[in-house]
Amino acid sequence: MQSRISPEMIFLRDDEAPTLQGRLAAAIVRAILESRARPGTRLPSSRRLAESLSVSRMTVTLVYQILVSQGYLETAPRSGIAVAATVPHRRLRATSQWPDHDAAGSSGTPVHAGPKNQAPDWSGWLSDHQMPRRTIRKPSDWRDYRYPFIYGQADPDLFDHSAWRDCARRAHGTRDFADLAVDRYGADDPLLIDYICSNTLPRRGIAANPDEVLVTLGAQNALFLAVELLARVDRLAVTEDPGYPDFAETLRRAQSPTTFLPVDELGLDPSILPEQARLVIVTPSHHIPTGATMPLSRRRELIARAARQDFLIIEDDYDFEMSYLAPPAPALKSLDVNDRVIYLGSFSKSLFPGLRIGYMVAPAPLIAQARVLRSIMLRHPPSHLQRITAYFLGLGHYDAHIVRLRETLRQRREILEDAMSRTDLRIAGAPVAGGSSVWVHGGDGVDSGALARRLQQASVLIEPGAVFFETPPEICPYFRLGYSSIREGRIAAGIGLIAKIAAEMSSAATY
Repeated sequence: MQSRISPEMIFLRDDEAPTLQGRLAAAIVRAILESRARPGTRLPSSRRLAESLSVSRMTVTLVYQILVSQGYLETAPRSGIAVAATVPHRRLRATSQWPDHDAAGSSGTPVHAGPKNQAPDWSGWLSDHQMPRRTIRKPSDWRDYRYPFIYGQADPDLFDHSAWRDCARRAHGTRDFADLAVDRYGADDPLLIDYICSNTLPRRGIAANPDEVLVTLGAQNALFLAVELLARVDRLAVTEDPGYPDFAETLRRAQSPTTFLPVDELGLDPSILPEQARLVIVTPSHHIPTGATMPLSRRRELIARAARQDFLIIEDDYDFEMSYLAPPAPALKSLDVNDRVIYLGSFSKSLFPGLRIGYMVAPAPLIAQARVLRSIMLRHPPSHLQRITAYFLGLGHYDAHIVRLRETLRQRREILEDAMSRTDLRIAGAPVAGGSSVWVHGGDGVDSGALARRLQQASVLIEPGAVFFETPPEICPYFRLGYSSIREGRIAAGIGLIAKIAAEMSSAATY
């Protein structure tokens, strides 16, 4: 054990905190824990540590004071700063330090739990839980690419960080903390539920009571809960093709028989629904991935068929706020007078994906069952995060953010369409209302998977289209281009690179 922590044991790492004080505090705590320093172990003087790290002595002094207040350090009379008795310690003994017998082995003969080399056969244990066949994959280092045309990532420059910090400060204040620190036993934050019921849903023409709304960890979690409760092996499910891969995988996990119906420029056509359909999952506002918007006539026909054929509808309205080319069409839920639509919404798309705050709106009996199922999995989404979101919404920051976001996406969309107009690339979808991506046909003979691999070498990211099809074409020319995370000044150059390599591949395919 160390009786003194030397300055050389304390080193700064850029990835541990955004500020110098934060990095220094993390470095000192790391040195204490990794050396398993005992209480009373002395630390370098503030002057000596400052000289070693080339930082100001005041910075070291302030960090020492912070760690004293947190119980990691203490001031020792005539000895300076030392490790406190209250510091967390890692005191696990090494294996060699433990006796080679347990209570039953009184003779001292080693007692082993069983023979070696008998690890479980995980392929057998997990045989009924296959890995997803269709998964959208994006490089974790996408920010390092010069032209990241990927969907679902936010531009941090468009977000009001100071407003979010203010809302977080309010949520962590004394008045709120006592209310949020308790176990709610599955209940959600009443402020967030009230905002959803009184503000968010009325924008979509939906009226709902608090017992008809459940907060979820994003719309993905809401989808899982709904399918888990409603899908059965004897209930035919229907969804779109191409479509969101997780619809297919969630239904597959539930062992639900599924029919994949083709979409056209108006989205899903209700007239081709099979009579046996019992559960229909759709994205009517912005179809995934084409961006098509289902017209009002088809929405009404779908609702009418649900009543006539006795099926339920799961409506994923994941980014209705991104309607900047035209006013958003009424939600299916707003047209539903027979309680046949389960509505899924999310703040993660419009704010930032790491937020993971979504919601489900459905008749009270279904919400009650979903709440029970959710509580088995995670009790409820973190109360403080719900409260921060509620303040951000209720104080008007959200509306201001949406205005900025819509205008920026509109500008980027214009630049992208203008750049594509000078190439052989064409938009294959029909996004009437807006959105933050386009569905593109790369040209005859162009396989979007091979195209994506070549573009990645040129620092361009696109999303190949095969994953959106249940049975993709052998050569899939389609791909998705997102423009929420790429700056305006790089869009045209990126489109030029995509068009150049796609044209080379198309030419090669003709010979």
